[in-house]
Amino acid sequence: MSYSEDQSRHLARPLGPFKRMQPTVFMGSAGLVVAFCIFGGGFTETAAATFEAAQGWIVDTLGWYYMLVTSALVLFAIGVVISPAGRLKLGKPDDEPEFSYFSWLAMLFAAGMGTGLVFWGVAEPLNHYMEPHYAEPETAAAMQDAMRYSFFHWGLHPWAIYLVLALSIAYYHFRIGLPLAPRSVLWPIIGERIYGIAGHLTDILCTVGTLLGVATSLGLGAMQINAGLSMSMGIGTSTLIQVLIIASITLVATLSVASGVQRGIRRLSALNIGLAFLLLLFVFLAGPTTYILDTLVGGLGVYFQTLIETSLETDFATDSDWQASWTLFYWGWWISWSPFVGIFVARISKGRTVRELILASLLVPTAVTFLWMATFGGTALHLERFTDVQIASQAVDNVAISLHLMLSELPLGAVTTVFATLVIIIFFITSSDSGSLVDDMVTSGGHPHPPISQRVFWAVSEGAVAATLLVVGGLLAIQQAAITMALPMTLLLLAACYGMIRAFMTDVGKKGIPAQKRIEGDIGED
Repeated sequence: MSYSEDQSRHLARPLGPFKRMQPTVFMGSAGLVVAFCIFGGGFTETAAATFEAAQGWIVDTLGWYYMLVTSALVLFAIGVVISPAGRLKLGKPDDEPEFSYFSWLAMLFAAGMGTGLVFWGVAEPLNHYMEPHYAEPETAAAMQDAMRYSFFHWGLHPWAIYLVLALSIAYYHFRIGLPLAPRSVLWPIIGERIYGIAGHLTDILCTVGTLLGVATSLGLGAMQINAGLSMSMGIGTSTLIQVLIIASITLVATLSVASGVQRGIRRLSALNIGLAFLLLLFVFLAGPTTYILDTLVGGLGVYFQTLIETSLETDFATDSDWQASWTLFYWGWWISWSPFVGIFVARISKGRTVRELILASLLVPTAVTFLWMATFGGTALHLERFTDVQIASQAVDNVAISLHLMLSELPLGAVTTVFATLVIIIFFITSSDSGSLVDDMVTSGGHPHPPISQRVFWAVSEGAVAATLLVVGGLLAIQQAAITMALPMTLLLLAACYGMIRAFMTDVGKKGIPAQKRIEGDIGED
């Protein structure tokens, strides 16, 4: 049963250029975004205090809960991989993957990690070296702490968070015929009621979270790109230049998302990964190569040796706010971004098996992340500890220039800083167009091919929101709001796990019955 045949009877749609729009979700999401922007931009201090207090309460009161939930998601992913459900195909038995392995992995990585890694690959290890969790600052033990927590924050846990929604949405859409939207993960629990108010609210929450997350990243990224251009090319630093950077990124992202996944996003992601690999290869060869390999192997050893301890770690024995500032902040950020990355990964995963999706999401990006962190972070730590170069204090104070500071100490520094800025810009373009496509699909009722008019609307909206908040100074408040939204998102992730277990047990246990009928008959009418 095709999407259009099965879903048109459930989701009322207007006529004209927005004929695929789901009006409740579209209008509700747009209205909430406008309200957030008015509050965050017009009442910046009040908004910042409100969201900071909410985020602080969540971290102080529910830090243990976040640590448990993220660890449970890793165990869930591993359990599904080794279960018989791993061989189920995300689609019909004869469906072939829409994208090649390289294109698929490139888009998956660019959407999920690329932007953040470029910025934090140098800055985070240096931050942990200067201000470690337990060790004495600027010691050998602090270097181990630096790689241990950098690997932990960017390793298996973030991708486990992402893939729960990616897997469940892809399964329900391609295998059962439900909308390509967050509401579908509730199907085994509430059945047809996903087309009512519960489904609408779920989609609105995820749409708003995606747009606010991408918009704040665009705004903060514009400041970081501006800092890089200032250092490498002497361009001044100002709000006007940052707004022009946002406008340029938004223009290219709009053209990309309007071109579709095959022509626009796929090609940009492939270009992005290619350029990032060249930068990685250059630093690996021009930097302290042997030390980088030592850092990679030693960092992996510490990471896996302490994985269980770190996964369930809470600061119950100290009064430090280190974990709140780093680990819990990251977990909130990854969870708040899970609809964006999850829906996008689901969209590009037709024809893959459950096991393929999980292993690709967990292992490939994590391996690349470890190599990236060891290369860039290891090079920076080597410069700081074993040479006369001192960049850590500057990198800690200004994350935006940390990568450029490190590159400037290597051969061809003037060239590579410009090249790195180009990589950063393209990463932001791919994040923007991917986020726009996700909002397009969700607000069109989960249609995998939303109309171009809506794609343009959401792409332009992200840029406009980022520029507006940058001008009025409300970016940080909205970023805190997006992370605060992670709390209700944890409930959706847990519901997705529960629903997937029921769906897999039914699908694997009853051969020969179409998946659509099995799910509807056995778990869709509770």
